[in-house]
Amino acid sequence: MTRFRLLSKNSSVDAINAMSYNTWNKKEEIPGYFQEMNAKIFKDGQPDSDLELVKHLVSWLYAHTRVGPGLSEPSDIALKTMVYGKGGVCSDMVQIFNNFCVINDIQVREWGTTSAPFNRENGGHSFNEVYITELQKWLLIDPSWGMLFYDEQETPLSVVELYQRLRAGKKIQYRSFIKDKQIDAYQVDKNYLNADIIPFLICDYRNKTYDAYLKLARPHVPVFIIHFVVYVFGRSYHYKFPLDNYKKIFS
Repeated sequence: MTRFRLLSKNSSVDAINAMSYNTWNKKEEIPGYFQEMNAKIFKDGQPDSDLELVKHLVSWLYAHTRVGPGLSEPSDIALKTMVYGKGGVCSDMVQIFNNFCVINDIQVREWGTTSAPFNRENGGHSFNEVYITELQKWLLIDPSWGMLFYDEQETPLSVVELYQRLRAGKKIQYRSFIKDKQIDAYQVDKNYLNADIIPFLICDYRNKTYDAYLKLARPHVPVFIIHFVVYVFGRSYHYKFPLDNYKKIFS
């Protein structure tokens, strides 16, 4: 609750249209370990389309990473832990996916959902959105589940389109593009489709900054103190709510 009070800002669909993680994170700033792993992921070459590239990336990560406790580690250590160690949670997957998109020239951004009013039983969820050049639009993609949402014409939906359709009572479909992956309908309803769910865009996250602070202070300083120090120095990420008044969370 404190994090939402400190970091939340109301916004609009137009205001967020051009925002992306790539704006705040340059390819040369991504740790070299991501390039090493990227060479393994695309050892047979890269697909010609953005959508197929992203699907291949997510499918590889799904096959080679594990689910485990939340990490809150520098991004290269988080990647190593997810591939070779105990695994991580959805927010860890989203962060490493962000960095892979940057080095592969895919525009990407990070979203979260929470309940309004805030519900401690629902810890929220993290996922991504990618700009697909051949479709000329943003697409919601859940890298933890390899999932896309669609309308009746089988057009993949953006985050804004999903919630506009949901609130208008229009039909929404979803499925995983990962072979034999079964989607848990309960988890989708809880994290995306419940009437009390509101989405927010995570902005101004600078991977280089957080990597530096985490490498300096972990494991000697609690993670929430590290994040608060970054906030005090004015270098913190923040949340933008394009569809809802964030104060609904506290009602």
